[in-house]
Amino acid sequence: MSSRESNLKEKFRIALTSTAKVISDDFDLNKKGSEKNKSKDTSSIEVDNINGPNDFIRLRAETDSSALKKKFSNDAIYKKNLPGNNSSRSLYNIAEKIRYEALGGQMLKGIEKNFHENYSQIISQKRRDQLKTKEDVTVSEAFELYMLKNFHKVKLNPLTTKMLNFWERDFEKSIEKHKEFLLDNLEDQNTYSSRFSKILEEMDIFQSEEDQTNEENQDQGQDNPSNDNQNNDNEDNKDENKDQETQATLDTDYDVDEFNLDEQLSEIESDEQSTEQILKKNIDNFNLDYKIFTTQFDEIIKAENLENADEATKLRKSLDQQLIGFQDVITKLANKLQRQLLAKQNRAWEFDLEEGLLDSSKLPRIIMDPYNSLSFKKEKDLDFKDTVVTLLIDNSGSMRGRPITIAAICADILSRTLERCSVKVEILGFTTKNWKGGQSRELWAKSSKPKTPGRLNDLRHIIYKGADTHWRQAKNNLGLMLKEGLLKENIDGEAISWAYSRIKKRKEERKILMVISDGAPVDDSTLSVNSGDFLEKHLKKIVKYIENKSDIEVLAIGIGHDVSRYYDKAIKITDVNELGDVMISQLSSLFETKKNTIRC
Repeated sequence: MSSRESNLKEKFRIALTSTAKVISDDFDLNKKGSEKNKSKDTSSIEVDNINGPNDFIRLRAETDSSALKKKFSNDAIYKKNLPGNNSSRSLYNIAEKIRYEALGGQMLKGIEKNFHENYSQIISQKRRDQLKTKEDVTVSEAFELYMLKNFHKVKLNPLTTKMLNFWERDFEKSIEKHKEFLLDNLEDQNTYSSRFSKILEEMDIFQSEEDQTNEENQDQGQDNPSNDNQNNDNEDNKDENKDQETQATLDTDYDVDEFNLDEQLSEIESDEQSTEQILKKNIDNFNLDYKIFTTQFDEIIKAENLENADEATKLRKSLDQQLIGFQDVITKLANKLQRQLLAKQNRAWEFDLEEGLLDSSKLPRIIMDPYNSLSFKKEKDLDFKDTVVTLLIDNSGSMRGRPITIAAICADILSRTLERCSVKVEILGFTTKNWKGGQSRELWAKSSKPKTPGRLNDLRHIIYKGADTHWRQAKNNLGLMLKEGLLKENIDGEAISWAYSRIKKRKEERKILMVISDGAPVDDSTLSVNSGDFLEKHLKKIVKYIENKSDIEVLAIGIGHDVSRYYDKAIKITDVNELGDVMISQLSSLFETKKNTIRC
């Protein structure tokens, strides 16, 4: 970089910093402070990557937004009014960001112009190959467009208008009658945020997995007092949970993409058949002998709802202490996998173009001869596939102790490693709510004990980390695998079909399902009233269907037991200490067999 270019960029950085100081009323921005303050300091504005006019527009808008947040947004009020629903939080973040930016636009016309130019630039760059149905547009993307149109008065182009049209009626139904009140109370964060939080929580478009389960099982609350007690515990710790859950969000400047909604959107009801329904129909065609006595006591639960925040933190600390002994070995293997994936990104550039990124290597010739034109470059499109990996971990009683601890450690490290390479990771667990059948068996007994009732226990499927959730937001959840009393029976077939239905909905082109188990499916309550191979037969047919009839790659690791009779691709380990090595080496070999499939 030439000294002249460097001087110009430094002057621009100083100008941005000075503007931020004035807007935020904070004239100590460039003073040295703690590391925590530095991370939020607007004086550390990055100007080295400016390659054209678009970057100038973006940096001005981002600096204004950061300064306005400091001036108009109070963290305590933000956390106090944060919705309890994860899906609502992403929209709440967008609403808060638009609020303080709109206040800035009212304060200074120059700020308003910066935002309009930046958002217009973002809107013009949106490209969608297919926009046929509502499912092609995420709710957070549509909501941001709705807020820009109604609160920022940004003009949408034909493409973004079409994107908003899919969702606008839903938003108007909930927000239209409150719009005038919200616009009148932009300066009152508490009034504005509390109203918006209430609006979002009452929106019909949101329906979490737990809500769906409760709707299907209307009597579950009455028949399951243990869940009632658990809900009361969660309610008592509501404020503490909110503080912990929002800390990462506050550190990312209310990033509107902090809570991606692909996972939640996949649960919203639509006119088309859901993946679960399609899977069930296919399974029924070749698995008519598998029966379920009742599903009304089953649950799909997010790990954070299993325990209060304090206990989750303690369990995470316990996991971290045990992680120390494995850190060196597993981290070396993880780094090896990361290098392998990163090596697949063979970046290539086209040079001497009339538009694109500024080619800084050609700047000296312009300095020598001002009549030379600027030269631009553009990165070539490479055929990389987005990838998602689901880790399905057996949470049965036989995994108690060292096996479940090492499984949690490996899932933790693998999640961090793959995230660095833009490979999304989902971590799921499966067990039952009770020993000896629980409420399902009680109902069966009350129903005169019909013969061969089928599966006779209450399932518990656990989401430790969603594919769109960052590792740092879910790291405490992984410690919950060590929760005393969590691990009970294992009904693998239904767990596999559940994990399959989740990963099948994902938009990524390549999907990998890794199952970690320590043996055959076992549930004493079910097997005592059905044939001895009832659960095994079901597991084999489910796996065979997924392996032969879908594009999902399935890999299983058996701890102390050979699971190759269930899975085509299966590895047996005799010592649980080998788990980390095998997980990483097997993933590595999968990626190696398909060149150029990962975008890192």
